[in-house]
Amino acid sequence: MGNLKIAVITPVSHLRGIRELIDSKGISFYLETSNKDQVRELLLRENINTIVCNPNQQSYKIDRDLLNNTKVNLINSCSTGLNHIDLDYCKKYNIKIQCHKNDYELINQLPSTSELAFGLMLSLLRKIPDSNIHVKSGRWDYTKFMGRQIKDLNIGIIGYGRLGKMMDRFCKAFEANTFIYDPYVDVHQTTLEEMFKKCDVVSLHVHVNKETKYMINKKLLGLVKNDSYLINTSRGEIVNEKDVVDALENGNLSGYGTDVIEDEFNDWIDSPIIDAMRRGLNIICTPHTGGMTIEGQTKAYKWSINKL
Repeated sequence: MGNLKIAVITPVSHLRGIRELIDSKGISFYLETSNKDQVRELLLRENINTIVCNPNQQSYKIDRDLLNNTKVNLINSCSTGLNHIDLDYCKKYNIKIQCHKNDYELINQLPSTSELAFGLMLSLLRKIPDSNIHVKSGRWDYTKFMGRQIKDLNIGIIGYGRLGKMMDRFCKAFEANTFIYDPYVDVHQTTLEEMFKKCDVVSLHVHVNKETKYMINKKLLGLVKNDSYLINTSRGEIVNEKDVVDALENGNLSGYGTDVIEDEFNDWIDSPIIDAMRRGLNIICTPHTGGMTIEGQTKAYKWSINKL
């Protein structure tokens, strides 16, 4: 056992063998239903030097307010994305960050997020949530739920890395026509403008950065064909959420399926996407559950903790 004093600020008790693995790495403290103030109190009281976290199960950002005057020098995040951590602060104070961004041997085995993207698409196309509510209310009228089949649809995939390629395989297995946009890979692809003009569904699979932030905006959404859908399992900041809501309201866009919203770590309840859902617009939103499968999380946490 090393000299690690570990604060585990994400639920892991439901994953077989993970607590035992963490405990083998040092002295462990678990705050699986914690808030930011509780975490900071633990960091200071126990002189914690290592944090184990997961952005999918964290409602606050790991930043100066949390870390200032603590002994933390390592953050182990079971994720590929790091927008839940203040990277500038960590760099300034030499806090090391471990994540799965370049763990290709691992992440190529994890299809969970692409599976959810496909599920969101299918749910919108076949009106599954609405028809389920309809039956629960004691009605049985299938004429209200005419949907679309995936076979022969045009499906656009933005981002052709690991998750985009998986989505492409899923869609082709259902005999859809797929169109790719990714300026960083050498594959036959279309432009964003042509994709939005011709595709029935566009699915986002990119990291958020200066080039991709708000890349889906009013201009592109104004090009979509009738009865088109947008899927986002990347990050909320990839889309201009107000423009998405406007496109739904004016009929340019028929539905939006998302696992992410822009400000998940602060005032998510005030998101224009959440407000639009409450007003009855055709939105399916899940609380960042893309990677939340028993199989995927167990494998990812084992890989992550073994870095400690």
